[in-house]
Amino acid sequence: MHTGYDARERLRAVGLRVTAPRVAVLDAVAAAPHSDADRLAVKVRETLGTVSTQAVYDVLRACVGAGLLRRIEPAGKSALYEARTGDNHHHLVCRNCGTVVDVDCVVGAAPCLEPGDAQGFVVDEAEVVFWGLCPGCVTEQRAPSV
Repeated sequence: MHTGYDARERLRAVGLRVTAPRVAVLDAVAAAPHSDADRLAVKVRETLGTVSTQAVYDVLRACVGAGLLRRIEPAGKSALYEARTGDNHHHLVCRNCGTVVDVDCVVGAAPCLEPGDAQGFVVDEAEVVFWGLCPGCVTEQRAPSV
């Protein structure tokens, strides 16, 4: 979990009511970034006992809308959620095992990338997903088969 992370304070700061499901969801996302809603629902149930999957989706939607969470959607994968917001970081996704990790913007200030022709758009964010194999999967592929 992020050092100094306080779900209650974050909810208050954006004007959302502090409820047990909201706190549990935010804590679950902070503890397990890049998780999908189903995995988060399991973690929330471990904390609260019972909560509907729909309630988890509702909390996720409200928190994304308030800027507390970021929703990412790597191609061919379920939507994933993370508590790291307010910067323009990107993601590395393993094609084999699905591991997702953050990667900081590598060139200049946000949005990192300038389109060749913005066609009148004012660009404030770029979403880049790098695809490849994580170190564990590379090692596994290189291991001789027995």
